[in-house]
Amino acid sequence: MAGAPPPRAPPRSGKTWQDPNRRLVLGCLFRVSDRCGMAYRQDISHCFGDGLLARAEYDRLLAQTQPRLAQLAAARRDGNLPLLQLPDARDDLAACEQLAAHLMRDTSALVFLGTGGSSLGAQALAQSVDLYRPIAPAAQGKPRFHFLDNLDPWAMDSVLSDLDLRSTRFLIVSKSGGTAETLMQALTAIGRIEAAGGGKYIKHHFGVITEPGDRPLRRLAAQYDIPVVDHPPRVGGRYAVLTAVGMVPAICLGLDPVAIRTGAAAVLDPLDPEAGAVEPAAIPAAEGAALSVAAARTLAQPMQVFMPYGDRLERFAMWHRQLWAESLGKQGKGTTPVTALGPVDQHSQLQLYLGGPRDKLYTIFTQSLAGAGPRAVTDDPDLAWLSGRTIGDLADAEQRATIDTLIANGRPLRTIAIDRPDAPTIGALMMHFMLETILAADLLGVDPFDQPAVEEGKQRARAYLAELGG
Repeated sequence: MAGAPPPRAPPRSGKTWQDPNRRLVLGCLFRVSDRCGMAYRQDISHCFGDGLLARAEYDRLLAQTQPRLAQLAAARRDGNLPLLQLPDARDDLAACEQLAAHLMRDTSALVFLGTGGSSLGAQALAQSVDLYRPIAPAAQGKPRFHFLDNLDPWAMDSVLSDLDLRSTRFLIVSKSGGTAETLMQALTAIGRIEAAGGGKYIKHHFGVITEPGDRPLRRLAAQYDIPVVDHPPRVGGRYAVLTAVGMVPAICLGLDPVAIRTGAAAVLDPLDPEAGAVEPAAIPAAEGAALSVAAARTLAQPMQVFMPYGDRLERFAMWHRQLWAESLGKQGKGTTPVTALGPVDQHSQLQLYLGGPRDKLYTIFTQSLAGAGPRAVTDDPDLAWLSGRTIGDLADAEQRATIDTLIANGRPLRTIAIDRPDAPTIGALMMHFMLETILAADLLGVDPFDQPAVEEGKQRARAYLAELGG
């Protein structure tokens, strides 16, 4: 098997990483520069009233976020919480660009190996630009992108068997460097490349992102001279989308990492300790945190339904599900995140939402869909209501109808409206929900950055594997 020659890593087309000018408009409307065209609008007005959430409880909880917001503002200024420095960071992007160039050179397929926070953020970014299509052929000079985030023996074998391994590259991501599923995938992929005759070219087929230190994945990379980019040790995996974990895939996908981070920075702009006390009502993420905890204390069995309209935010909803569940589900506290997708889940879950128990808080994401997509043409008079309409017209009507129906049936509903899921918008939404999660954890009295309960299962899995012998 002929391997790829050593990669060149020039700056792309003389491009330099520069900040677009950004400005912040309060009142739940954020905009990044006109060049980026980003906006998202949060509306929580339909969450309160008879049979809904108590406004007084929400107001009390919102006020309680102020001390934590002040702490976060100071941490951003002083560098005590690296997550908050990432939106303004640029020094790490050269290494991200170099690894991306290594992975994209003469590449027909790029396979992402990682699980949970090491994969979901990159999947959300890929889907936002319509490149989360595992079976889509290479087009317009782009390779095929595959995300193998679940450890399934048949899926792994199928992907490796279908690809031309001579021009396939792999990005392996594990914060700890010891994630069992990711190590198994990595060893399997390396074995396939070696079996195909490419053993001496292993380093040209792989890239690694992991923490510094003596770690199994880092030792594996050193064994084969595979290039490595560091995962920041003080940024947890599920909060890592703005690190190399998200930025290397973003560059491979053709997204601008600066635009993503600039969108995230706009969300943090109100956290300015020099500007005086931070006003929680000016922070949409604080409103969301207070709303979620109010729902947890008001509803008998609190669940949060996270429902975007349109495929391009489906993986974003999955990313949020992990962030929320793993950060808050501790000490008998938290709310259960439920993901849905419109319009398709109108035909599966909507009946439960409208006719079932009143135990859910709904967040629906809308996009500007009207006029988008192909147009229907028919001479059938019974279908005249569809004739001349686009797919986007119908999807837009359905998202509006679902919102109005939930409101009419007395369901607490938050809406977040975006124009399109471009790079700064996705960056802003991700930072919004990371901040919302941190604030909700503070209100619940739990640590948003650990996950002690899952360690027991990992230890048991290793023990059961050892029982196989050999």
